[in-house]
Amino acid sequence: MRRILPLMLTLAAIPALAQNPPFDSHEVNSNGTITFRYQNAAASKVTINTDAAFDPLVMLKDSSGLWTVTTKPLPAEYYSYTFVVDGVPQLDPMNGSVNPNLVNASNFVLVPGKPPAPWELTEVPHGNITRHMLTTYIARGLPMNQEPYFVYTPPNYDAKRKGGYPVLFLLHGWSDYANGWLDVGRANLILDSLISTGSVVPMIVVMPQGYGDYSFVTSSHTVWDDPAKVNNNLTLFSKMLMQEIIPTVERDYPIAAGRNNHAITGLSMGGLESLTIGINHAAYFAYVGGFSSAVKNLNFKQQMMDPGMARDLRVLWVACGTGDELIEPNRNFIGWAKAQQLPVVPIEMEGKHTWLVWRESLIRFTPQLFRGKK
Repeated sequence: MRRILPLMLTLAAIPALAQNPPFDSHEVNSNGTITFRYQNAAASKVTINTDAAFDPLVMLKDSSGLWTVTTKPLPAEYYSYTFVVDGVPQLDPMNGSVNPNLVNASNFVLVPGKPPAPWELTEVPHGNITRHMLTTYIARGLPMNQEPYFVYTPPNYDAKRKGGYPVLFLLHGWSDYANGWLDVGRANLILDSLISTGSVVPMIVVMPQGYGDYSFVTSSHTVWDDPAKVNNNLTLFSKMLMQEIIPTVERDYPIAAGRNNHAITGLSMGGLESLTIGINHAAYFAYVGGFSSAVKNLNFKQQMMDPGMARDLRVLWVACGTGDELIEPNRNFIGWAKAQQLPVVPIEMEGKHTWLVWRESLIRFTPQLFRGKK
């Protein structure tokens, strides 16, 4: 009887499994479509917010309470998504791949490329990533006044390399952590791939946490409607970068001297920061970029000094998706830059305010860096 009882329990479980068979909540199909599934018989409406589509995807429910929708065929890419169940955002309980974020976490799914895209893990030499912390006396509200930052060193890195390495300061967007460009943007894999093909010069990449005032991100998104708070965060972060982070990095890493070896770029909030810092500190930076830059409330008179040396920038690259709400502010910034006789290169591409635009921007921006004269 002792031997029969476990068998009886196992057989009793079979009907239950048949009623609720396992399913793939984010199935990537052979034609490049993604089929999303969500189980909730009690829900009256389920949609998906995803950068795989411009508008929310409406899911349909079957008799078992399984909600399903399939996208159109998609290019190779990492796609973020969140279920919205009766108006409430929900992570996918069956997908452990999560994009970390201080405000809105999401899941992600990879549509692989053939051959693999630059952001995919491949058999090429890889660089290293090191996490650091420094004590800041400038930024406000950081836990214990500790500023985290990450440093990417390229494959075959030589800490005693004669002349050092050029450096790119790569800034994240509002609500991201300091590692946003790594965990979500896959910047390290992109650089590994581009360096392996010779498309990009081996460089050190510094990724700091971009909040001069930490309350700027712990408050709601409405902080962006207050120009004083935007300018305060921007001013404090600019000072922290130039006065604390850069001297520390130059002490600990072999950073090549001279402005022609220094670049800065970023996305959204980080784009606002990189454009402002790069132009105001053109004596240090010769390469400046901004991706979907949050320049909507930028006070040019307050935040931008006389461009001066910025008129001699080697690259001033301003990119934005045409479906982004920030496209007009970016066009206005480009108009201002042209009026100031800055060598701005405007780039518009299909897309919204998403990582699809920002990864592509990094791929197109970095090959322009540190070429030619030193």
